[in-house]
Amino acid sequence: MALLLCSRNDTVRKKWFLALSPKWKVHQASSIEELLSLWNQFPVETILLHRSLIDEQQLREICAKKAGTKIFIFSDRPDDDEGISCLQMGCVGYANTYTSPGRLQAAIETVESGLVWVGSTLMTRLINSLPGNRNNEETADEQLPDPLIGKLSKREYQIARLVADGLNNNQIAVELDITERTVKAHLSSIYTKTQTNGRLNLALLMKTG
Repeated sequence: MALLLCSRNDTVRKKWFLALSPKWKVHQASSIEELLSLWNQFPVETILLHRSLIDEQQLREICAKKAGTKIFIFSDRPDDDEGISCLQMGCVGYANTYTSPGRLQAAIETVESGLVWVGSTLMTRLINSLPGNRNNEETADEQLPDPLIGKLSKREYQIARLVADGLNNNQIAVELDITERTVKAHLSSIYTKTQTNGRLNLALLMKTG
């Protein structure tokens, strides 16, 4: 399977190509017509789509057509409301057009694994919009209704609750007076124990479990 890089901006396509071509097979399109033509010719797993290339109606049509292809939107000026709209259409990612090569690679690996990739502010907004927000009066020592949550250590439970409150890793580190690296290590264990695959899934479990 391959990636399809879609932008009328040659510089943007070149930047994406240099970041991704060493690891993925890559096709490039500079217009909607070229995008559709290449999409029909080759098995494409993920389309990187420059938001400035299309209008909203065209985006809706592409998302409706995708048939298993992942659509990742890149915006020159990311906006949370636009990001939510893209996710609602079925897109799997929303990010800054000029994100660094390393983060771009991580983003593609994330969406190809079945997860969603969004910026930190949008992730916080999505988590905070989840239903079932609990009061923070419970402690990790109390009996918990979901057995998956009950597998967590006290520290892991504290971190999971802070994720559900919408805090990012740095904020959690400050709150608990630990390093951000330690937070990431705990989160890896938390995801395994709770059988969740990211912050949104974990937050939903914590708010409803």
